[in-house]
Amino acid sequence: MAQPVLPDGFGFRTADEAGPEAAVRDHVDTWAPSTYSARGCAGVRATATYRGELHLLVEAPDGTMAASTIMWLDEANGSVEFEPVGTHPDYRRLGLGSAMLPHGMHRARAAGATRATVACLGAVGHPEARGLFYGVGFREVSRDAPLIR
Repeated sequence: MAQPVLPDGFGFRTADEAGPEAAVRDHVDTWAPSTYSARGCAGVRATATYRGELHLLVEAPDGTMAASTIMWLDEANGSVEFEPVGTHPDYRRLGLGSAMLPHGMHRARAAGATRATVACLGAVGHPEARGLFYGVGFREVSRDAPLIR
């Protein structure tokens, strides 16, 4: 897999490097309206499988965190799940996700992962997300069957 390339002036950061405040701001901006907070972030960071070096952000030239993903490594099964994956609305369609995901896969491989998964929730309503995931090599292996009572 080729090394991912970001647009000029953008750079990869980890949550360890950027800090929890930047991770919270990115999440709130990306998934607005969002109630995510410093307290919620602390809870995520306290999760046994959370690793700050596998929580990736893309920093824009102006310092805004423009995209992010958390990779959840399952060492026993050699797999990593990307969840969530998102881009700040002001920075969409610049190829940030298309660079961030392969960059994450390189990091995950170095951490011991041999496969990667991503759940594309609401895929029918989000063709851009499906296109992103297919475009970096993911393929469909199952579909959720929503059940109601």
